[in-house]
Amino acid sequence: MTTYQNDLILRMIRGEKTDRYPVWVMRQAGRILPEYRAVRSKLKDFKELVETPEFAAEVTIQPVDILGVDAAIIFFRYSCNT
Repeated sequence: MTTYQNDLILRMIRGEKTDRYPVWVMRQAGRILPEYRAVRSKLKDFKELVETPEFAAEVTIQPVDILGVDAAIIFFRYSCNT
């Protein structure tokens, strides 16, 4: 079983008792961060950001690291060509 550094939101989702409510932030909330803007300045457009896993993951985790929230929701583009 995987051990997580912060599993508060996962425990709450499973219905387990927790000592507090988890705090989470959507990736879009990070747009105000200078760190996010620095990443975006390296890219040609938002599409490139969401289609590059390393960049998408980086901007998703920035608010978690900087603001100390418990979770973030990653925004990415999935394409299925069938």
